[in-house]
Amino acid sequence: MPPSRPDHRLDLTRLPEPVLDAAPDLVALYWTAWETAWTHVVEQAGVPRSPYMDEGFDPDVIWIWDTCLMTHFCKYAPEDFPGIESLQNFYGPLHDGAPSALQIQHPDNPPLFAWAEEEYVRHTGDLEHVARLLDAGYLQRHFAWFDTVAPRTVLPVSVMPTTIERRPEGYRWGAIQSGMDNTPRAGEATWYGNSRGGILWLDALAQQALSAQSIARLARLVDRPALAEEYEARHASLCAELQHHWDDEDQTFYDRVETAPFPFRRVVTPAAYWPLLAGACSPEQAHALADLLADPGKLGGPVPWPSVARDDPAFRADGQYWRGGVWVPLAYMSARALADHGHAGLARTASRALLDHMAATWSGCSPQTIWEAYAPVEARPATDKDGRTTVRPAFCGWSALGPISMLIEHVLGFRVDATAQTVHWDPDGPGRQGIRRLRCGPATLDAVAEGGEVVLDTDRSITLVLSGCRIELDAGHHVLSP
Repeated sequence: MPPSRPDHRLDLTRLPEPVLDAAPDLVALYWTAWETAWTHVVEQAGVPRSPYMDEGFDPDVIWIWDTCLMTHFCKYAPEDFPGIESLQNFYGPLHDGAPSALQIQHPDNPPLFAWAEEEYVRHTGDLEHVARLLDAGYLQRHFAWFDTVAPRTVLPVSVMPTTIERRPEGYRWGAIQSGMDNTPRAGEATWYGNSRGGILWLDALAQQALSAQSIARLARLVDRPALAEEYEARHASLCAELQHHWDDEDQTFYDRVETAPFPFRRVVTPAAYWPLLAGACSPEQAHALADLLADPGKLGGPVPWPSVARDDPAFRADGQYWRGGVWVPLAYMSARALADHGHAGLARTASRALLDHMAATWSGCSPQTIWEAYAPVEARPATDKDGRTTVRPAFCGWSALGPISMLIEHVLGFRVDATAQTVHWDPDGPGRQGIRRLRCGPATLDAVAEGGEVVLDTDRSITLVLSGCRIELDAGHHVLSP
C-alpha cells in the first residue's frame, strides 16, 4: 500500500506565529513552509513508526541526513510534525534487524542522530525519551557502527552499499554518501555527476565529534555520568584529530588527500563549519571561519553560503547542485555553529540575506514554491547536476529550515532550552517583532517587542533571558518598559 498524506488541513493556530512587521514576505514564506511540510507527513503500513516525515525523493526510500535535519524545524510543532519519531524508522532496522517496508538509501549518510535528539529535547524537555533512547543504545551503537562497518557493506534494509572507512588518518567516504553528491572537494565527477572521492573527509570526522558531544550532553541530562565521561573523552580525541584538517595558512578546515603525505585538498565549502558546531575550534579559528562568511569572494556576498567558494574554479553561478548551489541545511548548520560560538550577529545578518533570497525566488519564479537548492547569484532555483534541469520544487523537506528555524532562531533571535525552562531572546532592529505560541517544553510563550516595550504572556512560570538580562516570569501577562 502506498504512503498516504494527511486527510485534513493543517491547523495553523497550533503553530508558532512569527511577528515581523518589517518583512511580511518572510512571514508569508514561513507559513508556506509549514503548509508544504504538512504534505510530507505520511502514513504507511509495515514500518516501525507511522506517521513519519518524508523527504520528498522516493515514497519507498528514506535518507538519514534529510530526516535528521528535518527534525530541526519539526521541533517547533512536535504534536503535529513527527520529526524525532521518524528516526525510529532507522534505529530498529539498522541496529535490531527490525523489518520495514521502507528502504534506507545510504546507511552511512552523515551520522546526525545524536545532534537531532539533543536539539529536540531542548525544545520538548522530554527526559524520559532521552533515558529510553540511551538505555536502548541506538546512538552509541550507531556511533560505533560508523567507525567499524566495512566499505561496500550492503544491509538488508539499504539501497546502496556503504563507503565509509575509518583509517588511522581519518575517514574515507563517498561523495554521494556524504550528501554533497557532486562537490568539487572530491575531484572530477563520475556517474550522474557524483564526485569520485579520494580524500579524507573532514565532515565525517566532525560529525562523529558532534555525535560524541551530543551523546555526552544527553547522558548528563539524565544522570548517566559514566556514559557522559566516556563520550566526553571520545569528543576530546576527535576534536584533537580535527586539528590535522586545519590549515594555518588559509585559516580554514580542509579535507586531505587520502594517500601519504596527505596534502590538503584546498576547496573551501560550508563543510568547514561542522568542526565549529562540534566544539572543536578555538576562538581564533571561530573568528577565521566567520571571516569566510563575511568575505564576498568566499562564502559571503548578497547570497551567502554557496556550496563552494565563489573564487573556486568549480563555482557555477547557476548552482549545478553542489558546485555553487545554496543548500539551506548547510546554511542552518553553519548559522547555528556561528551563533553558538560568539558570532550571533553575523549568523543573523547572513540568515536574513538568505531568507530574502528565498523570498525573492518565491515571488519571482514559477511555480511559487520552496526549492531543494538555490542559485547563488540570481533569485532562482539552482540547476541539478547536469547544469540544465531545475532542482526539485516543494522541498519541505529540509529547505523548510530556512523559513522556519532560521527565521525564529536567527532573524527573530529566539533560542529555547526546555531542560532549563528558559527562552533566550535577542530582538534586533526597528518595528514590531517577536513570536506567539512558542513552545518551551510544557510552557507556551507570546513575546512581542515594539517601540522599546516588550509584551509577554506565558501559561507557566518560565525564565526569559532578554538581550542578556535574566527575568523570572510567573504565568500571566507582563509588560516590560525601558
